[in-house]
Amino acid sequence: MEVIQEKNTIKEIKIIRGAPCGATWEAAGKLKGASISDAPIQMGLETQFFCTADPSGWDPINEKSPVHLAAELHKAAVIAGLKAVKNRIK
Repeated sequence: MEVIQEKNTIKEIKIIRGAPCGATWEAAGKLKGASISDAPIQMGLETQFFCTADPSGWDPINEKSPVHLAAELHKAAVIAGLKAVKNRIK
């Protein structure tokens, strides 16, 4: 993800690679105007709303459903995108 920010808010998120179900694009669209500090958590939550994976597919090894895993991966992608912005600003 490429995160474009304006002051302390998300201006836009450009998706480089996303989930095949489309949840990445839907969730990223909801983040426009979100604060930088809230964006990773909000991305995870929004992803869960749009994710089409079967939430009953609980994995006993990592103790997560596919929906929870998708949320964590999307949250991590936003964090990585924000770090990349900080590295470009330096």
